Amino acid sequence: MSNLLEVRGLCKGYRSGSERIEVLADLSLDLREGEMLAVTGVSGSGKSTLLHLLGGMDRPDRGSILIQGTEIGTLGPQELSAFRNRTIGFVFQFHHLLPEFTALENVMMPLLLRGMPPASARERAQAALTDVRVEGRIHHRPGELSGGEQQRVAIARAFVGEPKLLLADEPIGNLDHHTGGAISDLLSVLHQRHGLTSVIVTHNEKLAEICSRRCRLENGKLEPH
Repeated sequence: MSNLLEVRGLCKGYRSGSERIEVLADLSLDLREGEMLAVTGVSGSGKSTLLHLLGGMDRPDRGSILIQGTEIGTLGPQELSAFRNRTIGFVFQFHHLLPEFTALENVMMPLLLRGMPPASARERAQAALTDVRVEGRIHHRPGELSGGEQQRVAIARAFVGEPKLLLADEPIGNLDHHTGGAISDLLSVLHQRHGLTSVIVTHNEKLAEICSRRCRLENGKLEPH
């Protein structure tokens, strides 16, 4: 299988007063299609920064990120937004669901943004919510759902557009042990079922163990675990 993700010489730093803090330093990564990579490391090591760069939500100071052969650093804002919508799914520690919309409407949103007819978007969103086993709660707003249900809806939203790459930042970090275990198992099942390539930042050993590969982010670089 070929590489879905290729990262070369990635550098990112930030100003803190008069000092510059280098978060990522000449980081490189090859991720083959179908891999499920766990990225671990201490708090503040740059794990979330790495995910934001991979997802095109931030720009590196130096280096290149190729996803399916596309160098995302060369894309303009509109091109990048369209590329993200079709190619990348995001799951965060906090679900970031829109509180005024129902679960169904939240999952429909990325499809509507790409111009899919509402009837088709609704059908796809309903199927995705059934996949994550919250089909009985699709007309509830986020505030009416439990934490686990909210994260299941967020996961459905992440894969409803059939992305190639899933990026997850501490997806069970805000959940209790039992619920977190169920979400870990769900991510593994969906990764296989939908043929995803996944990068998952986590402190949770159970979630890291179900991944096909593990790396630790340390001193600005990824090291095999």
